[in-house]
Amino acid sequence: MAQVPQEPADETDRVFALQEEVDQLKEAVTSHAVVDQAIGMVVALGRVTPDEGWAVLKEVSQHTNIRLRNVAELVLIWGRSGQMPEEIGAQLEDALDRHGPTQLPGTPPQG
Repeated sequence: MAQVPQEPADETDRVFALQEEVDQLKEAVTSHAVVDQAIGMVVALGRVTPDEGWAVLKEVSQHTNIRLRNVAELVLIWGRSGQMPEEIGAQLEDALDRHGPTQLPGTPPQG
């Protein structure tokens, strides 16, 4: 059976579809790096395992109804500036209480 030559419009549509896929993959890689860095901060500061760090970020995201990547970005900003929205900080501390042995650095001792 003879091959039917592709129409130029088909080629253009394919190029646009592939470019969209590349853009999505670039965004996913960037997002993944941000989340990984935030997990690293939670692991170091909260003295938890990487799996627990992931669970902490996921819980904060779910309890605040903020996308995981955005929570991760806020954690990274907190690491640089020491500032975090109160609701995120409270949820982060609660999640670490459930998963880890310590409280957030810089917070007054409980008790």
